[in-house]
Amino acid sequence: MPPKKRNSGTPQSKELKPSAESGSPEKKESPELSLKKHRDKDAEFVTLCKSLHVTDLVCDSAWRLWKNVQDSVEEVADSQKRLWGACLFVSATDMDVSCFTFTQVLKAVGLNVKQFFTLVRKLDVNLDTISTKVNSALTRLEKKYDVTLALYQRFEKTCKKIFALLPDGKERETIRSCWTMFLLAKGRALQMEDDLVISFQLLLCTLELCIKRCPPDLLQPLYKSAISKVQSPPTRTSRRNQSKAKSRPMVPEVDLQLLKTLCTENECNAEEVKNVYQTSFSAFLDSLDLSRSPDFPQVNDINQQYDEHYLKSKEFDGRLFFDGDETVLVPKIEISQVERTPKKNLSDEDAVLIPPQTPIRAAMTSIQQLRGDLTSSGDQPSTNLATYFKNCTVDPTQDVLKRLETLGQAFSQRFGQAVGPRCIVLGRQRFNLGVKLYYKVMEAMLKSEEKRLSVQNFSKLLNDSTFHTSLLACALEVVMATYGESSFRTGGYNHGSGGVDAAETNVCFPWILDVVNLSAFDFYKVIESFIKADPTLSKDIVKHLETCENLIMERIAWRTGSPLFELLKQEHEGGAAEQVETPASFSQPLQHNHTAADLYLSPMRPGHRVLPPESPAPPSSQATSQPPTQPAGQTPRPPKSNSLSLFYKKLYRLAYMRLKILCSYLLSSHPELEPIIWTLFQHTLQHEHELMRDRHLDQLMMSAMYAICKVKSVDLRFKTIVTAYKNMPNTNQETFKHVLITEGHFDSIIVFYNQVFMQKLKTNILQYASTRPPTLSPIPQIPRSPYKFPNSPLRVPGSNNVYISPLKNSRMSPGIMTPRSRMLVSIGESFGLSNRFQKINQMVNSSERSLKRTLDLGATPKPLKRLRFDMDGQDEADGSKSGGDSTLIQKLAEMSSTRSRMQEQKMKEDTESRKE
Repeated sequence: MPPKKRNSGTPQSKELKPSAESGSPEKKESPELSLKKHRDKDAEFVTLCKSLHVTDLVCDSAWRLWKNVQDSVEEVADSQKRLWGACLFVSATDMDVSCFTFTQVLKAVGLNVKQFFTLVRKLDVNLDTISTKVNSALTRLEKKYDVTLALYQRFEKTCKKIFALLPDGKERETIRSCWTMFLLAKGRALQMEDDLVISFQLLLCTLELCIKRCPPDLLQPLYKSAISKVQSPPTRTSRRNQSKAKSRPMVPEVDLQLLKTLCTENECNAEEVKNVYQTSFSAFLDSLDLSRSPDFPQVNDINQQYDEHYLKSKEFDGRLFFDGDETVLVPKIEISQVERTPKKNLSDEDAVLIPPQTPIRAAMTSIQQLRGDLTSSGDQPSTNLATYFKNCTVDPTQDVLKRLETLGQAFSQRFGQAVGPRCIVLGRQRFNLGVKLYYKVMEAMLKSEEKRLSVQNFSKLLNDSTFHTSLLACALEVVMATYGESSFRTGGYNHGSGGVDAAETNVCFPWILDVVNLSAFDFYKVIESFIKADPTLSKDIVKHLETCENLIMERIAWRTGSPLFELLKQEHEGGAAEQVETPASFSQPLQHNHTAADLYLSPMRPGHRVLPPESPAPPSSQATSQPPTQPAGQTPRPPKSNSLSLFYKKLYRLAYMRLKILCSYLLSSHPELEPIIWTLFQHTLQHEHELMRDRHLDQLMMSAMYAICKVKSVDLRFKTIVTAYKNMPNTNQETFKHVLITEGHFDSIIVFYNQVFMQKLKTNILQYASTRPPTLSPIPQIPRSPYKFPNSPLRVPGSNNVYISPLKNSRMSPGIMTPRSRMLVSIGESFGLSNRFQKINQMVNSSERSLKRTLDLGATPKPLKRLRFDMDGQDEADGSKSGGDSTLIQKLAEMSSTRSRMQEQKMKEDTESRKE
């Protein structure tokens, strides 16, 4: 299919022709397609291959792939040509042969980006049809496309505010050049072109340059007046100093007033954009020799430079966004759930205009919120924190500062290597924000510990290097996630299967652990305490940290060399194998009083810490309580690790939750199999944990499901399990395509089951087919989430319209607050007209009347949700204060209800055991 013509009369249309034949540079390296060799193939397929300049090897590989999937994709409502194009893309990516650009294959088969992504994934009919390499490349390309689309949508909107519409359309050429220059700057300055925040900051830099160099008649009044009156023109250099001037390129002068206006209009931090300008963008201008010129960049020169970049990258042509080309267009973006809130019947003076939540606005809001929360925090320990340091038996201040200096250099250097060579300064900015958050959370943790233990000397904890490194790593991960640089599009797999430099340019978790040289098991210990210590964390960040914790439990903590294996070895050698997590505790809620101090200070229970024979008892001001004396003649019970016990509690609950989801997809007609599969799964985790070494939790889950279905004569194939598994949240194809078989050898999940899992557990599996199967493991109680969101508005019981929310800083705009209720009231701030209180009274009264009406009708009302005011999420046992008699009554009622449920469940289990 020939490329569609672009807008006539533009320089861009002239540049498209060489793009269409971009295979010509590759033809020198690879011979032209031989038609004689491909007489056995469809003539149209060979014609498509020839138009895309593919090699004979790619042609053969794509045809074999097509023949393999032909029968399986018959139900796909796509023409053969489109499927051929997808096969050619897969084969070329797998073989690392760059025959064509992504845009060229889209044009050839007449599909847009999203349609093509969907079609390629439909080809994955077997476990090995699409390799992990192709899948990673596809994921990376899709993310880059999403980022570029979001940037163009913001660019288009911003240009309408900047440039005036002229009758001759002269402004359009300027806007096109500006967009092309930005694409070139992004490609040259960033190795991570999918970094939304830095890319957007580069876009603002490009707009600043174009605004101050374009004719004034093209500008709207706001930006015409924003340009500084005094511009520093390029000075004429004498012949004597010309050689010196050439060797020392002039740094382009930033118009701070104009830049500030752009940043204010786009809710972006001006200081960060200025740093991007002075590092990455100025280096880009120097490379094009544009630093010295006061004129607007030449359109043809910029186009030619971008053509070279585009043909080299072999990806999509970003200029097509400007032309509205069908290959990059997508259906209108679905409005988010927040925006689909029903419109309220508000009067004009009460109505609040809420802007739509775009990816860029969401990112800018998150950054603004983080920086606002850290405004009062410094990059040095506060007075209170310094006092805690001085109260220690050994003052940790110098060690803390030295550690921060070392890790700061390492973080900045690694950030620059991953993001871009000129981004070391930006890495230092990220690190400084992380240090502020690190100090803030540490102080909050120590205050909580002081209240809980009534001590002020935390020498053991504050001199623990692992604790400090973990706390700092968690703070840095929060900063990276806030800036959108750490996400889970690849399911936590950070190696370079998707390209040559994929691993080096991926800063997603657990990248930070590698930077600070920290084990994942040690990092997990701080996550929950970190969240509880900082109630200002947004819900998205809390979810991100929870996902980090899940990744650690699923896979990362099970890598060879992890301290988790040493702890498990100690437990088993000490005869405490059964103590890792008693099955009887599964049905109990996941409640514990362990803090970061408990988890880092010792792997043993504080109540069983035994002192050396001649060591004096430590002072009562230490952070841990002392054990009771061991009674004479009693055999000491092997100590149990707090961190290991809590890890397994959370692991079991995560494992069962994922198993329950998979069973709901596949075994809804066989509900009796779920507890049997869980029993085998739990037995494997407890007694055969070596199977988890360098593997994934879900690999054992799928194997356990297949094994039980096999012995119970339920027809369930591995292919069916894998197909359902791909629809589960937080999954990656690498989990079932790249499984460790023996050291250094990987294969599919089927090979793992046959050669490893079945061989290890064959005796245990066959027991489930006997007349006396093993006793079923209790089902863990699954909490909604181990973490609470204290800043979320809570609905008043009995009302659908009244919510109570903690007092938030006035810097938060109304558009950020949720839910979009009838009225947002902040007690303690100016409220306005008195008639608003009357409206609230009417709303509450109407809900009371409706509740009374249901009572009068004799119907049993639904139990009202408990309204919690303890914002730190702790109970009295943790040191938090009581919320009054009503809170105490609610807690007693909850305890009574929990006890009743436990008794009922125990009676039910006893009855079932008697029947058996």
